[in-house]
Amino acid sequence: MRTYDFAPLWRSTIGFDRLFDLAEVAQRASEDNYPPYNIERLGDDRYQISLAVAGFAPEDIVITAEQNVVTVEGSKSDKTERDFLYRGISHRGFKRQFNLAEYVQVKSAAFDNGLLTIELVREVPEAMKARRIAIGDVSAGNMRKLEAKAAA
Repeated sequence: MRTYDFAPLWRSTIGFDRLFDLAEVAQRASEDNYPPYNIERLGDDRYQISLAVAGFAPEDIVITAEQNVVTVEGSKSDKTERDFLYRGISHRGFKRQFNLAEYVQVKSAAFDNGLLTIELVREVPEAMKARRIAIGDVSAGNMRKLEAKAAA
């Protein structure tokens, strides 16, 4: 795998810290594909993460939402000694992290038939949303007053 030197970018950019951190994390990420998952866009501002966690119960899974990161951890302790002839269903614990964009929040999580679904919604505050600015009509009298102020 290639490695990239971000030092020149660090020296010439301001405020892109999170972007470079995400690039470095993605670069160092292992190729562990367990558990398998899907990420779906359900609408303009709605998303869903689905993880296939067969063999785990809801109490074996912990979902943590921190600033811009959702972490899903699963651990299962085998309380009974069993003698497997073949073990094809994974039994190991896992930790999977998902980086979220700004204003994306976890709304809910559900567990059904070995499939964990996490609902995400982007809620941009009203102050940050684009708004239309009305253009006022400048009458001729007001224009003369403005020109007179500018000439003075």
